[in-house]
Amino acid sequence: MLTSTQPEWLTEPADLNALPDGLWPASAQRAADGVLAVGGLRVDELAAEFGTPMYVFDEDDFRARCTEFRTVFDDFDVYYAGKAFLCRPVARICAELGLHMDVCSLGELRIAISAGFPAERLVMHGNNKSAEELATGLRHGVGRIVVDSFDELALLRELAAEAGVRPKVLIRVNVGVHADTHANIATAHDDQKFGFSLRTGDASTAVEAAHRAAELELAGLHMHLGSQIFGLESFEVGVRRVMEVRAQFLREHGVSLPEVSLGGGFAIAYLDHHRPSTPAEIAAGLREFTRSSCAELGTEPPRLAIEPGRTLVGRSGITVYRVGTVKAVAGLRTFVSVDGGMSDNIRPALYDGLYTGVLAGRRSDAGPMLSRVVGLHCDAGDVVVRDDHLPADIRVGDLLAVPNTGAYCRSLANNFNHTPRPPVVAVRDGGARLWLRRETYDDLLALEVE
Repeated sequence: MLTSTQPEWLTEPADLNALPDGLWPASAQRAADGVLAVGGLRVDELAAEFGTPMYVFDEDDFRARCTEFRTVFDDFDVYYAGKAFLCRPVARICAELGLHMDVCSLGELRIAISAGFPAERLVMHGNNKSAEELATGLRHGVGRIVVDSFDELALLRELAAEAGVRPKVLIRVNVGVHADTHANIATAHDDQKFGFSLRTGDASTAVEAAHRAAELELAGLHMHLGSQIFGLESFEVGVRRVMEVRAQFLREHGVSLPEVSLGGGFAIAYLDHHRPSTPAEIAAGLREFTRSSCAELGTEPPRLAIEPGRTLVGRSGITVYRVGTVKAVAGLRTFVSVDGGMSDNIRPALYDGLYTGVLAGRRSDAGPMLSRVVGLHCDAGDVVVRDDHLPADIRVGDLLAVPNTGAYCRSLANNFNHTPRPPVVAVRDGGARLWLRRETYDDLLALEVE
């Protein structure tokens, strides 16, 4: 029954057993008895073997998206954004398929190196890189370092001189574009921590300082507008502004910077009515924005790079939970509690991330029930699926699956309420293997020193 608590965009589905196009891994389907299967494996059998909650990762789906981007962006350097989700198998797949990778911490760098990822295809990000992090990158010969502050520029010069190497650097330009996304993931407006401000002139000053630094090789510029951005309008403005910085440097120094990274942040569909740009549309748009800007400025276009993360990995992962309680609140909705929550997916609490869910362990012919899927944590903001229709006969013990959890769910997972993090189970061609095992309570207790 519809109530006043239902958001305007939410409509009753024609079939509660359907798997909406664009939200699930390519291999996702219902078995004859209605059980959800991914990679040729039923989730009830996976749950019996690996427990719940668990992340299920469709390896072939991820491979297909990497290949699509590598093909569509054939004249770009495509850097997989490791912060979306990173483990050694993911790094190895990216290396095998010819992608580059960006890392944002010493931990991500060490994972990539330990997986054998070619260091020359790595770019290092971060607004507060430590001396250890930079020194480690220099020692392994990372391909690019994105410089984010004057303090970092000075530290990197010192470390490079000590190591006797001359790293290639990109200057991160804050192009002053507030992308149409949540404030916590908009990264190119003035009042946030990343990059050198274009408005204040710091960007031009930093580019000149890097150019004059004998210890560094200035390879080009970098921008990043944010995350989960629908449409390309903000990219058009950002590209124009970063190309203007490049053109100004050419006029003043007679040097054409060869590279510009346009970052990532391309949206995916989390709900059935979402309509993100396709990879082909993104590629065509970025090429045209660059071509037209450079033509107007009288410069040759640079070599471009992008940094997709969510668009490569988001749809490849799902999370499978088990229902623990069902609580109907008359006049409002039914609260369906599962055995995970904000410890395995903090996005709804962190920046209002929206998800959908389906009954995964059986088929149901019951009618729709306005529901909110919530977690087990002691926090009122512990919501997994804020608004959705689930079958009215959902009950304790049922399996529930949430799509599009491949990006920023395991990487943001935490131990709130001392909850161990779930495993990542990779599925492919009817076989399953653990990529990351489930944390145990003994793992958590091992951190205690008294």
